[in-house]
Amino acid sequence: MLVRDAMSTMVLTIGPAHTLRQAARLMSARRIGAAVVHDPDTCGLGIITERDILNAVGSGQDPDVETASTHTTTDVVFAAPTWTLEEAAEAMTHGGFRHLIVLDGDGPVGIVSVRDIIRCWAPARRHPVELVG
Repeated sequence: MLVRDAMSTMVLTIGPAHTLRQAARLMSARRIGAAVVHDPDTCGLGIITERDILNAVGSGQDPDVETASTHTTTDVVFAAPTWTLEEAAEAMTHGGFRHLIVLDGDGPVGIVSVRDIIRCWAPARRHPVELVG
């Protein structure tokens, strides 16, 4: 199976001046765990994840003051839609991250996450799992 078969095509792109709260609201509204950060001044793409926001807020930083640019990962590994899921999983494992921006041609066409890969690899459930608690 290929990355294009598993990736989410809902790509949220924000600017570096978005506050962490703005980023969190947009990500939450779309039920996604990462956003592409496009900085037109550097012509670069980065990524900010829910974990980046959580770490910032958890360390006492103000989500209404802190901007995405300060918490963006700019040393990004990009995937191609034609990568296998094994290649994507290997890149994630090697890099220690959970999301890959998928590039094709001029820009991002999707994001693939560990959850996307697991969803494709896990057998279909016929019966819901009963949680005991």
